[in-house]
Amino acid sequence: MPIITLPDGSQRSFDTPITVLDLATSIGTGLAKATLAGKVNGNLVDATYSIDTNATVAIITRRDPEALDLLRHDAAHVMAQAVQEIYPDTQVTIGPAIENGFYYDFARETPFTTKDLELIESKMREIVKRNLPIKREIWDRNAAKELFAKHGEHYKVQIIEDIIPESEEVSIYRQGEWFDVCRGPHLPNTSYLGNGFKLTKVAGAYWRGDSNNAMLQRIYGTAWRDTKELKTYLHQLEEAEKRDHRKLGRTLDLFHIQEEAPGMAFWHDKGWQIYLQLQDYIRNKLKKHGYREVHTPQIIDRTLWERSGHWDKFRQEMFITETEDKIFAIKPMNCPGHIQIYNQGIKSHRDLPLRLAEFGSCHRNEPSGTLHGLMRIRNFVQDDAHIFCTEEQILPEVKAFMELLFEVYKDFGFDEVILAFSTRPEKRVGDDALWDKAEQALETALNQTGLNWKLQPGEGAFYGPKIEFSLRDCLSRIWQLGTIQLDFSMPGRLGATYVAEDNSRKTPVMLHRAILGSIERFIGILIEHYAGALPLWLVPVQAMLMTITNNQDQYCQQIAQRLTQQGLRVELDLRNEKIGYKIREHSLARIPYLLVVGEREQANNTLAVRTRSGENLGTMSIDQLLELLVHENTARLVKNPSYSI
Repeated sequence: MPIITLPDGSQRSFDTPITVLDLATSIGTGLAKATLAGKVNGNLVDATYSIDTNATVAIITRRDPEALDLLRHDAAHVMAQAVQEIYPDTQVTIGPAIENGFYYDFARETPFTTKDLELIESKMREIVKRNLPIKREIWDRNAAKELFAKHGEHYKVQIIEDIIPESEEVSIYRQGEWFDVCRGPHLPNTSYLGNGFKLTKVAGAYWRGDSNNAMLQRIYGTAWRDTKELKTYLHQLEEAEKRDHRKLGRTLDLFHIQEEAPGMAFWHDKGWQIYLQLQDYIRNKLKKHGYREVHTPQIIDRTLWERSGHWDKFRQEMFITETEDKIFAIKPMNCPGHIQIYNQGIKSHRDLPLRLAEFGSCHRNEPSGTLHGLMRIRNFVQDDAHIFCTEEQILPEVKAFMELLFEVYKDFGFDEVILAFSTRPEKRVGDDALWDKAEQALETALNQTGLNWKLQPGEGAFYGPKIEFSLRDCLSRIWQLGTIQLDFSMPGRLGATYVAEDNSRKTPVMLHRAILGSIERFIGILIEHYAGALPLWLVPVQAMLMTITNNQDQYCQQIAQRLTQQGLRVELDLRNEKIGYKIREHSLARIPYLLVVGEREQANNTLAVRTRSGENLGTMSIDQLLELLVHENTARLVKNPSYSI
């Protein structure tokens, strides 16, 4: 009979098989009432799951991380039931839990509207109140197909035929009279869902994501542990909408994207100034850390991509061009090109580590439906670099890179860095012995930092394991940015060698690394994090000098010249407009400092200084102003990103 080991290490013995819920009851009635599901030997199961052998068991309640996926999965089922109760002729297809919510795809002739969402959500709340038990049933495969076909659920029949092997039975979850094909697990009954959910939008979606198939109606929703969490999330959505970098990009005249060049940015003067400031900042950092900047061709013969392994892995994501009976790829990444530079001339162990950096313009043929402003584009520039080193140099090079990365992120106001370690994927190059060595080296480097990190099995690059670095923005969104990847394979595939101390020829280790990832995407993240009110050292215009009357024009021009000589980016507004109008316009343009000059300021050789957030700093002499601006600019001071929109 089973011996159950609990998360705290304590054990309980039972004479007969026991369900997860009964186990919770044996611990305490309070826990039993809070039980949503269980985790048996690491696998998530229903509360009714019976344990008949020795096992490690955790009771899952609303506070556990796994609860959100359970709640969202159940919300999808409750939504599907609500839809079919209101619109009986609608077919249900697929409805998973997703990040922050859930969706379900429906087959119906009439598209859903906003009013439909209100009706469906109201019906969902009614179903929750019914307290319907949710039970798992096992059906014969053919019987399941016949029953779904009888109910007109032809998509469910296809799911059973395509996904469930003929030798297996079908797992069905029933809530009341409604049922669906599902592996589970689910909550004990509909009341456990609570009221922390809301339907958010309707979209079109092709069956199985194939444009050759029928168009379905997709309803999205979000679900949380309680109404408080729901309200917090909805507020974040409102803030994210206000901070949308695509809208701010147009409002602040930074960039635009148009249909003639999908997924590619047209940078305007102000946006390009931000881009150049960011690039120059990274360039100076790399120089100080011993990197050599290089530049490689945009178009390279397919044979090199075949030898590197990218052709088999990334062919569908490459833009291809042909000339003189040869096929070329517009480069999707820079690594093979950097190996070609490394291969010029004989390298000694004394030349290593060799750090080659490039602001490499890459093109990837991303599906049009996935493109999203600067966040997901087809043409982007990476702050890319590759470090060629010996095996003995791996650990110090990884640690030095991580120190540089943390330094950079701090300069942009990001103090929380989330680390993840991704190991070998199923499709990869190189033998297992090399992968063992590579994974051990990166894991050792991670552990020596003393920082927490999570494991991502199977998420490594096809040529090596990697460490990923993510940031949390002011809305608590996670952005994956930096990476370092350890590659024992590609240098050998492309003939890279060095002369070792014993005069033998060895293959160098190659570290692929980036800090910002895509410069375009990083700018998009900064725009949203700061709501367009970027730190002084990054903004295209740092101060705006404004006159109250034309009598101050010459005085303002003299001040502008002096500020510009100190390396500050200053513009003049000498228009014959009311000063309140000018201040409002330039505040909306997110210009950090608004400098007002009237007769009194001119007479006293001073300026009235305001910030874009409306703070009045009073009058200052030009020397005082210079001290303030130069210090904030050179020290790269970062202020709270809670700019009011």
